[in-house]
Amino acid sequence: MKVLNLILFTFFSTVIVAQIEAPKASPFSKVEQDVGLTKITISYSRPGAKGRKVLGGLVPYGRIWRVGANESTKFTSDDDLTIMGNYLPKGTYALYAFPNKDYWDVVFHKNLGHWGDGRKDYDPEEDAFRIRIKPQEIPNYQENFLITFDKIDHNSINMLWIWEQTLIKIPISVDTDTKMRQEIALKIEENPTAQTYYEAARYLQEQGESYPEALSYLNKAIDLGGDTYYFYRVKSLVEAALKDYGSAIISAQKSLELAQKEDKDEFVRMNEQNIYDWRNKQVKN
Repeated sequence: MKVLNLILFTFFSTVIVAQIEAPKASPFSKVEQDVGLTKITISYSRPGAKGRKVLGGLVPYGRIWRVGANESTKFTSDDDLTIMGNYLPKGTYALYAFPNKDYWDVVFHKNLGHWGDGRKDYDPEEDAFRIRIKPQEIPNYQENFLITFDKIDHNSINMLWIWEQTLIKIPISVDTDTKMRQEIALKIEENPTAQTYYEAARYLQEQGESYPEALSYLNKAIDLGGDTYYFYRVKSLVEAALKDYGSAIISAQKSLELAQKEDKDEFVRMNEQNIYDWRNKQVKN
């Protein structure tokens, strides 16, 4: 009996070892993207057209599609989002779509247990929500299905699905501003450093808001941290936004000189261009 068991163990072990791990026809991919303070991750497989008609063919119109191949595509966010007016709590969701020629219904689905599109088990009652998207035709041909992101700022981003010459664009919003305002207020109440004031001012400048407050923070940063080319660089941008071009030119010149000392050629060029532009605006005004 012991000999038989040993023979069977050896046989099945050999079979397992001999199995070939073949490459998948639709390779797995993962895309991660930060937007503001939020990270979005998408895990999906990338089928290729391979000479076939995709939409209305390989992917039939009017039927559920897994937004890729193999397992259902997973969309994960580490913070709450708003997608075309729909609130999406942080977490992981399956992405599905119902393509049609003139519109697509895109689904964020709460049940992660379906294999593929879950066609027989899919229950719309388990949707987080659906949105309707108008497909766009693009000039360049995309062979393998692609999910990517574009038009990124602190508070918004576009998720793009691209295949053949079809583009699906899904706008996503995050509430970075509320978090940053709370963080700025907290850090400035605690024990602010020059860098604390600078980071607060730079955020406000990038957002295009509260310029007097940003200028106040920059003056405090310079008082605490001394002269640095990036303190004066942002100060010049804030002053120009306030249309105080004379002060902006002085700050930009200071930034330029400090950048030259540290061989920061890019900042030298940017300051030179700004000084030229702001002098022209002074003349016009």
